[in-house]
Amino acid sequence: MSGSTYTIVELVGTSTKSWEDAAKTAVEAASGTLRDLRVAEVVKLDLTVENGKVSQYRARVNLSFKYEKGK
Repeated sequence: MSGSTYTIVELVGTSTKSWEDAAKTAVEAASGTLRDLRVAEVVKLDLTVENGKVSQYRARVNLSFKYEKGK
């Protein structure tokens, strides 16, 4: 039986709608270049404020994908 190894990258997704949309943005952007995505963990939520109003939601996401050893 063989185990698996995963790499974790940290991404920040942004959205003008919601934190959920910000997290989704990060995952979907990563899926364009990373293969075998496994788990996305939201580790921090914050937002930016302009003129006393929320202008952007931000979700910091740790995303894991299967590590492939070079040949």
